[in-house]
Amino acid sequence: MTEPELAHSADTFARLAIELHDAPGVEETLDAVVQFALQAVNCTYAGVAFYTRGSQAEIAAVTDQVVTDIYELQIAADSGPLVTALRDSATVLIRDTTSDGRWPDWSTKVAALGIRSVLDVPLATGDAPRRTVGVLGLYSTEPDAFGTDDEAIAHILARHASVAVASARHEETMAEAVDARKLVGQAMGILMERFDVDGDRAFAILKRYSQDTNTKLRDVAQQLIDTRKLPH
Repeated sequence: MTEPELAHSADTFARLAIELHDAPGVEETLDAVVQFALQAVNCTYAGVAFYTRGSQAEIAAVTDQVVTDIYELQIAADSGPLVTALRDSATVLIRDTTSDGRWPDWSTKVAALGIRSVLDVPLATGDAPRRTVGVLGLYSTEPDAFGTDDEAIAHILARHASVAVASARHEETMAEAVDARKLVGQAMGILMERFDVDGDRAFAILKRYSQDTNTKLRDVAQQLIDTRKLPH
């Protein structure tokens, strides 16, 4: 990295540390991680998936619907880099989905979504042996997008996300994080339809109400779903 790039990365991680410290729960922490991935790594989209109930992966945080589509393809087929990263506790790098032959059916579908590069980094707890409980996935619309520096930063972000997982301690809490994401998604849909705004704006509205009322994001979302009104 050049000196300006190092300074930018240092500033980015300083702000990430502050936001993670202020995050009220696991779901907000993971949202912070994937959002900061967009700033710190050469990626277009990012997401986190967990092992929660049983042995199936579940989606915990995404920056765009396309990541949900990428994850759901793998979860349904029980195959793909996400599944491999979870099961083998190994980082998986796909330099170009149009030429990588390890998961041809999945790669073809993902390439059709406009994704060319994939980097999946496992999240591990401090249990012995180190237990993989999730994966941070980074995606780019450009081929060969992830270099050595991007991989190093991705591992730092994965460690931040791992801390959030470790703090959960119980599978029930991680499952709650996944459920919270689903609630937030439903609430965002209500706001998008009612006010004709995009997903980013809908999430910003929910987050602002969460902060202004000192209420957890999932509780704000639940109230909106139940009452069709935001808290005062």
